[in-house]
Amino acid sequence: MLFLIFFSIGFMIGLLKSKRMKGSKLDQLQYGTSFGIASTILCLFLEILILRLGA
Repeated sequence: MLFLIFFSIGFMIGLLKSKRMKGSKLDQLQYGTSFGIASTILCLFLEILILRLGA
């Protein structure tokens, strides 16, 4: 569930960034998806780090 939240937040950040740069719909989808994937990977890294340090 946490990954879905992080993906959604990253997607919205990428979408808004592309809209500010006046990108087309496909640009907005690409930015949103790439930011979403990047934030999901960051979430995974943080979760593994927390589990390693906590255990």
